[in-house]
Amino acid sequence: MRGTLLNVATVLAGAALGVLLGSRVPERVRRTVMDALGLFTLVIGFTNAADTFGDTLADTVGQAAVLLVLGALLVGGVLGELMNLDGALQRVGERLRARVAPSGASFVEGFMVASLVFCVGPLTVLGALQDGLTGDYQLLAIKSLLDGFAALAFASALGIGVGFSALPVLVVQGGIALGASALDGVLTDAMLAGMNAVGGVLILGIALRLLEVREIRVANLLPAIVLAPLAIGLWPS
Repeated sequence: MRGTLLNVATVLAGAALGVLLGSRVPERVRRTVMDALGLFTLVIGFTNAADTFGDTLADTVGQAAVLLVLGALLVGGVLGELMNLDGALQRVGERLRARVAPSGASFVEGFMVASLVFCVGPLTVLGALQDGLTGDYQLLAIKSLLDGFAALAFASALGIGVGFSALPVLVVQGGIALGASALDGVLTDAMLAGMNAVGGVLILGIALRLLEVREIRVANLLPAIVLAPLAIGLWPS
């Protein structure tokens, strides 16, 4: 849990500094910073999504890797829409906004975008698993540094809602770290690669949202992160 607590602290610190600097940073600078974050998020997404075509998955499921990743995304998307995870996340953001910043129009957007960026991706899962299983939080320390700078940039443009993304970080990463002992020996390299591949696609969706290309309901695709490793684990060897 130490890595998760460090991550929460850097998100809060970055968001606080971003809110303080927000009004002093020109709009064009904030826009450029958001574009830079969007482009960098795009690169991370492409890099992780490329695991779909990597040797780790190919050695386990062969040419079916693409179909398994795509199938997980499609089925996960249907399940996410039926559960309306995106709507649930928005409602959480609206409740927080009503309590903290009733007049803050960008509160919900800041909360949702930051929560998804900080909670979706291989560093979240792998870092939390490593922390929970071995006590080594090196990956989460790297993620904490990245998230802190991202929180500063997000908060300068989107406001205090970004700081409240520390709550999902605590719940998601902390939950994975605490439950890691139960997964010891269960998750194979191929299952983790499948999780990375799906996470990369979701990160691409977040990048498109940051770049204002399209408002993709990324939260409704989150079940795919569970379905992909499950399908790979059940694949006949």
